[in-house]
Amino acid sequence: MLFNSLSFVLGFLPLTLVGTFLLAAVNRRAAAAWLALASLVFYSVWDWRYALLLLASVALNYAASRGLLRCHGRAQSGLATAGTAGAGTRCTRALLAAAIGGNLALLGYFKYANFLLAAAAPWLVPTGTAVHVVLPLGISFFTFTQIAFLVDIQRGKVERADFVDYLLFVTYFPHLIAGPLLHHGQVMPQFSAPDAFRADAGRLAAGLTVFIVGLTKKMMVADGLAGYADPVFAVVARGQVVALIEAWAGALAYALQLYFDFSGYTDMALGLSVMLNVRLPANFDSPYRATSVIDFWRRWHMTLSAFLRDYVYIPLGGNRRRVGRRYLNLSLTMLIGGLWHGAGWTYVAWGALHALYLTVNHGWRALRQRWGWRGERGWSRLAAGSLTFVAVVLGWAVFRATDLRAARLMVGGMLGPGGLSLPAPIWRGLAAISPCPLPGFVHPNGFLPCTNLPWMEVAAWLGVGLAWVWVGPTKAAVMRAWPISLPKDRVTSAVDSSANGPSPGWIWRPTLPWAAAMGVLLFIALLAMAQGAPSPFLYFQF
Repeated sequence: MLFNSLSFVLGFLPLTLVGTFLLAAVNRRAAAAWLALASLVFYSVWDWRYALLLLASVALNYAASRGLLRCHGRAQSGLATAGTAGAGTRCTRALLAAAIGGNLALLGYFKYANFLLAAAAPWLVPTGTAVHVVLPLGISFFTFTQIAFLVDIQRGKVERADFVDYLLFVTYFPHLIAGPLLHHGQVMPQFSAPDAFRADAGRLAAGLTVFIVGLTKKMMVADGLAGYADPVFAVVARGQVVALIEAWAGALAYALQLYFDFSGYTDMALGLSVMLNVRLPANFDSPYRATSVIDFWRRWHMTLSAFLRDYVYIPLGGNRRRVGRRYLNLSLTMLIGGLWHGAGWTYVAWGALHALYLTVNHGWRALRQRWGWRGERGWSRLAAGSLTFVAVVLGWAVFRATDLRAARLMVGGMLGPGGLSLPAPIWRGLAAISPCPLPGFVHPNGFLPCTNLPWMEVAAWLGVGLAWVWVGPTKAAVMRAWPISLPKDRVTSAVDSSANGPSPGWIWRPTLPWAAAMGVLLFIALLAMAQGAPSPFLYFQF
């Protein structure tokens, strides 16, 4: 089921909220069980068979968590003998390795079987039988969430595991399909709080507002930008060369499409959870305002960054080793992050590109510290932000491409070999006033010759989108009086985006003007939903 569908907005959501509030007034555990059941129904709408897979994964991981808790209790008990404690430690290590191996095997089969078979095809004997494995929605999210839970038991951070709360923790529908990645310490205590799942008018209004804003971002901005990105990437997928402006138009359109699509989903997830009186961790913090790639990864998919840091980079040795090993650990972490996003060489290349970016960024910071140069200010900050944005957009061009050949053509077009196309009137005007012939790479084929897109319309969309992401009001600023996410932790940017937010008049409050504005946006969104099938979120298949 999609958040941007009529069945969700007019059917599933009201029923789930009413059922949760009624049960929570009587028994918190019953409300948690109802929410877990509703979450399974939410997932089953896509394909009920994969809901059984999700349930099996939850059951096996819960059994493993119970076993780890028992082993860990024996190992840590003050009454245990040395031999018993040693046996407990061996028990936890063996069980943890088996559980993580099982999770990764499940994820590897569904996510990477097609990719590995295609890569090995030249060396395999043809069998005449094609294998096509369908990727279950959200499998990366619920697998990584459960691995983190098991590892935290081993680290002594979990003392008990209640099945209903654990089932809800994994299947909780606001985050199940596209995140944020949840840590048990962030949400499970909220599930057990006395006021969990209780109706609260203020939180309902705040959550609904954020949900509607996210819905608007998805349906009216991200889906609109897709119409300008897809044709350009379709051209390079056919092996054709695109000109400079055309390539950048397509790359910028996709960068903004992905931004508003993911930001919209994040807003909807946060808003839905706040309606249920549970706050999720922040996952998105104006990433295109970052002034370095390090800063970008503290703002983009923040919970994934935290997971990769805590469960991949630090276990590899982090920055505790010599410089060369630190950069190797960083590179391996980013390659894993790239493969997490998808099974394809373009994702590997994207991860490798960001590994290079981060290596250069950390090296540059080390030089600045050695020279005694403090942070960017004024023009240097603007230059740093511009360079970071260009690097990120180049990376997204690789990320979006269908294969490495298309990625090379797209990046090549962005770097200029395809020439500079200008609308014929502009070309003739420049030729008339130029004392010298125009360079050979400038030709009068229009801004977007291969795709025949209306260049003025594209320019307007890109201009509005870039203004929004660079200088527009942020969610943190607008909702500062009603926080809708958990407090930021150390993965977030040192620059608080809410500090440069709108004037106090724009701070959200449960007032009639705000309600009227949100009502209009919701009505427009419902009309759009009625026109056809909703488009899936870009992160649904990761």
